[in-house]
Amino acid sequence: MVPNPSKPLRLTPVGLVLVPLATVSLVFALVALVVIASDTLEFASPSALLIAGTLVYAATIFLLSRNGIANVRELESLGSTDTLSKLPNRRALHADVERLSQSREEVAIALIDLDSFKQVNDHYGHAVGDQLIQQCARLLQKACANEARCYRLGGDEFAAVMHGRVAGTILEGICRTLLQQLQSPVNVGALQINVGASIGLARSTADNRLPSSEMLRRSDVAMYMSKRGGKMRCTWFNESFDQRREAVRELEDELRGGLSNGEFEIAYQPLVDAVGGRIVAVEALLRWNRKDGRNIGPAVFIPVAEESGIINPIGLWVLREAVCTARRWKGITLSVNISAAQLRNPEFPIKLGEILEETGFPPHLLELEVTETCLVLDPVVAERSLDVIRKFGVRISLDDFGTGYASIGFLRQFRFEKLKLDRSLVVDAGQDDGSRAMMLSSIAVARALKMGVTAEGVETIEQADMVRLAGCDQIQGWLYYKAMPAADIDELIERQNADLAVAGAVDSDTLKKGGKAA
Repeated sequence: MVPNPSKPLRLTPVGLVLVPLATVSLVFALVALVVIASDTLEFASPSALLIAGTLVYAATIFLLSRNGIANVRELESLGSTDTLSKLPNRRALHADVERLSQSREEVAIALIDLDSFKQVNDHYGHAVGDQLIQQCARLLQKACANEARCYRLGGDEFAAVMHGRVAGTILEGICRTLLQQLQSPVNVGALQINVGASIGLARSTADNRLPSSEMLRRSDVAMYMSKRGGKMRCTWFNESFDQRREAVRELEDELRGGLSNGEFEIAYQPLVDAVGGRIVAVEALLRWNRKDGRNIGPAVFIPVAEESGIINPIGLWVLREAVCTARRWKGITLSVNISAAQLRNPEFPIKLGEILEETGFPPHLLELEVTETCLVLDPVVAERSLDVIRKFGVRISLDDFGTGYASIGFLRQFRFEKLKLDRSLVVDAGQDDGSRAMMLSSIAVARALKMGVTAEGVETIEQADMVRLAGCDQIQGWLYYKAMPAADIDELIERQNADLAVAGAVDSDTLKKGGKAA
């Protein structure tokens, strides 16, 4: 094989040590030979031998230098390149931003975080996850073309940097192009994987020049806001984001403290039979009684708890507390809401089984309510968890139906035992024919799939009559009962049982009198 003269010689680490030693030894041997044999050798003068040795030494130094420089350049390239995607890495990004910031032009950065990438790794394995990273890197390179330079920062995070007079505007357009491409599944071998992205953007101008670390931090904060806003979107950094993020961080700490200090309690809202008005179920609703007296509703603190992961211990506390309380309400179904984070947690079905076993609560009287969002984030993992939960005998209800995009196929896939119509659907159905037709068709589909139907948020007699005639089994709303402490539920059920006992006695007496008359 003929060596390529344009490609520098690559020596192994051992070679890098032995070659210089051998060369130095040879040079010194030649010098010694000249000194010893200078009186007897006739074919070469000492000066000629010295020149020859010097030339050999110089040639060796040139060879080693050329090889060393090539190896240093290769190491520098490896140090600034991501080995999986072959894109420049975080180190290269910082160097490029600092270099571009020397000019008077605007520098813009976009931080791109893939949505649900962890679920891809969990379901398909890391080999498929690596291939997905490579495919997304190609999509990003295609979107950036020659206008921006793209990077992989690690994990599922990518970035793009651009400079120029309108760098931010052009970079935002590139990001929107990427999001449009990710609307379609990404081909990974024979698989088609749905993956989205949340993007945060930040800029540095000549009048307000920022270091690369601060630009990256700002784009990360903006990306976080994109995720909070629903994902698959671009968000520019705003100064108010820092204040909001600090407030969220404080709320996370307060949630942890609230759980440790026993500040949470559960209120229960009864659900009544649509025909007879009898209490047949109760829904457990979390309340936070803060020591400082501030009123923070579940709509505020639950999303923060989900993002921070503290929803897992809080959710288990709610479940255990609710089933312990509901054991005394014989024959009454207990509904408990579970979040997407809980459903994705592989430990949740195990903990649920432990709670049922420890408390002795009848599984068939426990109903877990999930929203469509819980399921669409990772349908494979969700379906797997729900299958395990059903094996305990626990029932599954789809909450807030009518606010999302659940299809008939979606309902069939997850085989819910109950459908809960959202309050907005009930209210709208009483105001226009289109919403009423939607409600009626939803109830018809539920009936065809052998699901029970509950109407939520019923506040007027007209609404109650409407959902009853439409075919709902149960009704929940302020028209009947608001959420209340467990002690109030005790009184309601005791009164209801007493009324049922009286009614039963009256019926028995009537039958006896009728028998005597006959």
